[in-house]
Amino acid sequence: MTDTTNIHDTRVTRRYFKKFERITQHLTRVAGMMEAEGTLTKQEVEVLGRYLVGLTYTFRALGHKYLFAGRVARAGKLSFDRRESGFPIAAELMEMAVDAAQVDRHLSGTQSVEALKSEMVAKIVGEHEVPTKLQFALSQRLYYEELARGHLFWVRNDPDTVWLGNEGEGRDARRRFLVHWAVYDSQINLPTVYLMDLEDTGRTALPKDDRRWPEVQAHLTAQAQGDLKLLTIARGFDQDFDDLHPKRLRRIHLGPMYSSAFTEQAGPLRQVLVDAQSPEGEDWALVWTTEDLKSERVEMEKSGWFGRVEREVFALDPFAGRGAETGTTATERSIILPARGFQVLEDQKPPGFSDVRKFVVSPGGRVMRV
Repeated sequence: MTDTTNIHDTRVTRRYFKKFERITQHLTRVAGMMEAEGTLTKQEVEVLGRYLVGLTYTFRALGHKYLFAGRVARAGKLSFDRRESGFPIAAELMEMAVDAAQVDRHLSGTQSVEALKSEMVAKIVGEHEVPTKLQFALSQRLYYEELARGHLFWVRNDPDTVWLGNEGEGRDARRRFLVHWAVYDSQINLPTVYLMDLEDTGRTALPKDDRRWPEVQAHLTAQAQGDLKLLTIARGFDQDFDDLHPKRLRRIHLGPMYSSAFTEQAGPLRQVLVDAQSPEGEDWALVWTTEDLKSERVEMEKSGWFGRVEREVFALDPFAGRGAETGTTATERSIILPARGFQVLEDQKPPGFSDVRKFVVSPGGRVMRV
């Protein structure tokens, strides 16, 4: 159950977003390591990189918005999920989308950054006062400028495609695409990325097909729900689009984030961070979970009076019947954490972490796979 908490202090707000800025930088390095070991392809890392950069911009914008929380009455207070995800609640991103829709009006109605800074200097030099109200106005100006630049991670990031090449030649040719989309899951307050490998046997390439592409986008957006199994999403897509063949579907959950300073999640990771007594900025751990569903083979199914269409048969995890329960071929968990926390984790060896991939961040920012 979500436990929403407001941050009331300017210094705490800055620490919170500074922590996420570092974490997202480390995640791009982790994605690069996954490419090097063959877990992710170059195209997939580029796609993930764009979402991670967008997440960085989103947190930067929120950091400007709440920079003076607790110091200015109108500044508001950031709401985040301290019990489950450690991330800002989805309502924060929804409100940000509303602000983005009116960004031109806000920018045209406020002074420029340079003008506000000049007034601040005049206030300090001429009146010997701290220009708190002007500082707040500047933070809001920077917030709206960040929204105007765009490329942020929103509650809904609509599907897009990457062409991967063609299989076969002539009439039997199949176009291969990586379809990707992302959401900020409002049920668990976590950014979630979807990657689908598919083959296209339609007459017109999927991204240029004015009939199919809008339908595909609407379908996938509606199915981007954390409580739906990948098997349910893939089968529904396979049934609805006869000339699109999903060969692989992955769902990547970026989080939860654990921090002894901010979150109150239960479980061994919390105790590890408490016992590590890490310095400010290093008291965190982030979980990266990938659900993976692969097509095992194709079966032909009757369609209409004389037609036949391909239907995918997906491979489910064979161990202990978990596939039917999870709706995946495999689920892989990773954890990213600074070196001090990792050392405590290794010393304590809590149950359930033996099969978790561990990426350790050195004090200098280097990421190592252990």
